[in-house]
Amino acid sequence: MKRRQFIGYAGAGLSTAIASTFASNLQAYAQSGGVSVQWLGHTCFLFTGGGTKILVNPFRTVGCTAKYRPPKVSADLVLISSQLLDEGAVDGLPGNPKLVFTPGAYEFKGIKLQGVAIDHDRKGGKQFGINTAWKWTQGGINILHLGGAAAPITIEQKILMGRPDVLLVPVGGSEKAYNAEEAKQAIAVLNPKLVIPTHYRTQAADPQTCNITPVEEFLTLMQGTSVRRSNSDTISIKSGDLADNTAIQVLSYKF
Repeated sequence: MKRRQFIGYAGAGLSTAIASTFASNLQAYAQSGGVSVQWLGHTCFLFTGGGTKILVNPFRTVGCTAKYRPPKVSADLVLISSQLLDEGAVDGLPGNPKLVFTPGAYEFKGIKLQGVAIDHDRKGGKQFGINTAWKWTQGGINILHLGGAAAPITIEQKILMGRPDVLLVPVGGSEKAYNAEEAKQAIAVLNPKLVIPTHYRTQAADPQTCNITPVEEFLTLMQGTSVRRSNSDTISIKSGDLADNTAIQVLSYKF
């Protein structure tokens, strides 16, 4: 009887070990399968990969975002760079996603996230407070979303941010985000493989209240860097597709 129990327990332990290994391998495969990046306007993006959907910076449709569609999409996790209306409007999001909006280290469904504090203005944060830049790895892709960064990246921040595969950087200027020259400087510090510009003027803007510049000013400044323009708001990225030299990807919003 005892021998039969021992064999049964050993079998159960072996089955558990096999199941655990299989689950671990499955998760590793899921985390290396790439990521889909959808631009929902302004600094708002939906990242899908590894069985998880992460939404960053949903906004309220006013000012520079007046004519975008409200980004009310389903997500498992919502990351917020600040609680300003153009990157922190979470009212009415469907489902019950987890919300994170303060700097620090987090883990969600096996994904480790780092929120890095950086000033949201050029006055030491006295005007618009602190912006949270979000770093995480999804689908095998190292992602860094700078949100509404407006201050130069310090050595300490660079250490936390590392070298991203994909960098989402504001380029349109104003009092609360990088202008084209500041974005170029941030790219030089971080040396990403792929840059997706954000926070620039489009047809969505209310001309009376929007004071950010179009993406062309940034692209002109970055002459010599490979630029890809997509006819879609979505791009699929796999690590093997990324060259070591920095390239720029401009996504298209369908009005």
